[in-house]
Amino acid sequence: MRYLFLLIIVIPAIDIGVLLFSGKAIGVWPTITLILLTGIIGAYLAKREGLQTIRRVQEQLSYGQIPGEALLDGICILIGGTLLLTPGFITDVVGFLFLFPPTRKPIKFIILKAWRNRINKGNIKIIK
Repeated sequence: MRYLFLLIIVIPAIDIGVLLFSGKAIGVWPTITLILLTGIIGAYLAKREGLQTIRRVQEQLSYGQIPGEALLDGICILIGGTLLLTPGFITDVVGFLFLFPPTRKPIKFIILKAWRNRINKGNIKIIK
């Protein structure tokens, strides 16, 4: 929880600094255009990847399989889309990393490893 609070303060402050620097370096209108463009591209990618993930989940469920990896993809796509809709270049870069399948794979591995560690420590209880 303390890391979340820190991220809520630090990341926007860094993003604002980068936006101010960008506005000074390339101009205000090109900066605004880049922010809007990344938001539009991000929304399109999130929709496309999300629909593919929904189809995979439905296909796996129809075969009686548990769609674990597809659900993890969905979580990554949700996080990536949210970050891309947030104005700022740093959040956009991280959002694109969550959306593209090649870069999403190591992120999913890290998330899965963190969940397993929390389960092994007893922080998360699984009821059967």
